[in-house]
Amino acid sequence: MVDPAGGTATRARGHRAADVFGDQRSGTRHPVVAAAMALPPAALLAIVFGGWEAVVTQASSVAGMLGR
Repeated sequence: MVDPAGGTATRARGHRAADVFGDQRSGTRHPVVAAAMALPPAALLAIVFGGWEAVVTQASSVAGMLGR
């Protein structure tokens, strides 16, 4: 179904979903905020499942790729 303005019925449903979940900005999250959100659960999972060696290996590999 198409409305006169050229939109679709799917777009109309998206507006209702935005009303339920709130307005979401379309932008990027600052890397420090993303790291602050991701690192605590990653550390907890590494401790619970005993994967510290794998975490250290992956972190050093990423640091090497970044040239640090």
